[in-house]
Amino acid sequence: MLLKRSAEIFNNYLAVIDEHLEDILTGNADEMFELRDIAKRLFIHPTHLSNVIKEYTGKHPCYFYEQKILAVAKRLLADSSQSIAAVARRLTYDPSNFTKWFRTYAGVSPSEYRRMPLTDAGYAAAPYQAAG
Repeated sequence: MLLKRSAEIFNNYLAVIDEHLEDILTGNADEMFELRDIAKRLFIHPTHLSNVIKEYTGKHPCYFYEQKILAVAKRLLADSSQSIAAVARRLTYDPSNFTKWFRTYAGVSPSEYRRMPLTDAGYAAAPYQAAG
């Protein structure tokens, strides 16, 4: 039963992130949530949320949040009609901080990512992926 509740909390956490990122992209939210904001939406204490996700997945909740933001950033960067600065601002980042953040999580800068060949899904292949 505890595992089922942990899975429910984790899945609800991911759903809140997805909803919030959609709000960011549509202009219905001005800034990124922090963990406490997500916990408040789930009606649980931030420490409990963090502990449950870490125990259930072995990773800190921020890992999943950053991965979801990264996926959105990659999708936006695949559309070359938007400047990198516009993508950064759309995701509530200062452009220079966005470049540093993106390099940390993607392993390449946003401009390097844009120059990579696209996969069938329309995203650039990760720089560390094996060819094939």
